[in-house]
Amino acid sequence: MNTTFFISRRLRFKGGLAMVCIAVSYLVMIIAVSVSNGFRSEIRGGLSALSGDVQITPPDLNVLDQSRPIEADASYIPYIQDIDAVAAVTPAVYLAGIVRQDADIYGLMFKGVPGDMTGVSIPRGLADRASLKEGDDLTAYFVGEKVRARKFEVTSVYDSMLETDGRIVVHADMADLQRLCGWSENQVSALEITLKDRNKDEEGILEAARQIGYAVNAYSEESDAPVIATSSISRFPQLFDWLDLIDFNVLFILILMTIVAGFNMISGLLIMLFENISTIGLFKALGMSDRSISKVFLSRAAWIVFKGMAVGNLLAFAFAMIQNRTHLLKLDPSNYFVPYVPVKIDAGSVLLADIGSFVAIMLLLLIPTLFISKVDPAQTVRMK
Repeated sequence: MNTTFFISRRLRFKGGLAMVCIAVSYLVMIIAVSVSNGFRSEIRGGLSALSGDVQITPPDLNVLDQSRPIEADASYIPYIQDIDAVAAVTPAVYLAGIVRQDADIYGLMFKGVPGDMTGVSIPRGLADRASLKEGDDLTAYFVGEKVRARKFEVTSVYDSMLETDGRIVVHADMADLQRLCGWSENQVSALEITLKDRNKDEEGILEAARQIGYAVNAYSEESDAPVIATSSISRFPQLFDWLDLIDFNVLFILILMTIVAGFNMISGLLIMLFENISTIGLFKALGMSDRSISKVFLSRAAWIVFKGMAVGNLLAFAFAMIQNRTHLLKLDPSNYFVPYVPVKIDAGSVLLADIGSFVAIMLLLLIPTLFISKVDPAQTVRMK
């Protein structure tokens, strides 16, 4: 057995309070990291479901311009599908409409994608405000060269994680919307590209948008309508700025909790050094160097930090499991975009937070070990 570890296990030190402080600090840090990851996952997923990670549209970005449809089978699509990051390319039709329910008027965005759909699916927010439920009729008015009215049946109500830009998205049958626009089955408002999960971070989305834009420019034919590729980051910059703000707050929490845990351990280590001052003197009398004695006490402190870290991690994992299953902690979706606190345990992020804070705490603990060099073995051994 290692001599340093053997001696450190036999040092007299009551480190229960220090371990509790460490555990609480790690609990707060891991929860903060997991909540940040949860927000990123939910909002990215919501944006991806809303309009894809990358969208191909007319150059003016106006998907509601019925006079400028694009082709659902453009010549560049096979080249986009060959890009490694791309999971799916989905044509979509958007059409702005107005719904009057009692005395209230609602501006809606109707969205249609390929698939058999017999009615419309409305967000829960609209259902609550307009007192609509499954089976009710929804009469919408579409304004163009002339006003067109169309009655739909509400076939389902979905929970809208994101009603961005004040838009209320109603899902409808794409063929119905194409007929209302006067388009053929090959004409759509946009092509929405969903990326693979491993490419849904900011760098992955921007890189995919660059590759898709290159494919569009390189392989478009004269018969294809002019289009551009835009990422969800450029379309919804306010959401990603908000996520960056959350990340800054998480970084502040990590630094603060590391400092709190570090100074708690500094106090604990100083107490341990004072409790064992005669032992330090004895070690020096036996010929041990200050460096070797410091290793003994740092090994003991590291074990306390490790136990606190393990307890904090376990408590954080338990919280994440309970929150994911019960959604116990609620949020106002009008402020936070989601109706509950999202939590996602990412092994890489947790490991990085654990290792980074552990190293920082151990570096802080080098400060009190300077006390060892001040101990006079002649006096301390005689005191004992």
